[in-house]
Amino acid sequence: MKLISIQNCYKIYKNGVTAIADLSVEIDKGEFVFIIGSTGCGKSTLIKMLYREERPTKGNINIGGINVAKLRNSKVYKLRRKLGIVFQDFKLLPKLTVYENVAFALESIGMKDKDIRPKVIEALDKVGLKDRIRSYPRELSGGEQQRVCIARAIVNEPKILICDEPTGNLDPTTSKEIMDILDKLNKEYETTVVMVTHDKDIVNRMKKRVISLDNGVLVSDAKKGSYKVHENV
Repeated sequence: MKLISIQNCYKIYKNGVTAIADLSVEIDKGEFVFIIGSTGCGKSTLIKMLYREERPTKGNINIGGINVAKLRNSKVYKLRRKLGIVFQDFKLLPKLTVYENVAFALESIGMKDKDIRPKVIEALDKVGLKDRIRSYPRELSGGEQQRVCIARAIVNEPKILICDEPTGNLDPTTSKEIMDILDKLNKEYETTVVMVTHDKDIVNRMKKRVISLDNGVLVSDAKKGSYKVHENV
């Protein structure tokens, strides 16, 4: 079974807008996949369905053995524990230190304090912020804040890391640093990465699998793709 399997999936909103139309995609463990397309093509809707912020109107989404389409609201936490999620806006808690922001993800699932500290230190070490554990978000650069967000997303060692425009608020140099971290997590720890982006330079440089959407429809799926919207492969 594939780690992520999307079969004949539709998302039709109440206003009649079809955001995703008959989408079928499979992603293996350890893949790094970019999802691209013009604004309004359905990228964000697809990502939201993967972590069950949105429910598909029709079709199936299976992630790590969980049928997301049929998952009750009260059981969504079981899915989220398999995922790490990184957003464009950092969503850090301003009154908590770097360490506390990352630890909060484990405290919220009831992990004991003695087990939390080594996991937090390891996650911060992976993103190069082990020396900033006592800093507050306001004392960090944008790139450092995004590193904290990545550490928070991976601290529970998820199988899948979902990234929604993680470099959208960053300059090109900092964006490259963030992408190098994501690439390392993918290669060294076999974390599956699914990332939405508008950044052509990142996609073209990294030569990963590229899935392109147009009006909710899959228009291309290339194993070592480049940023070519609306172009069949």
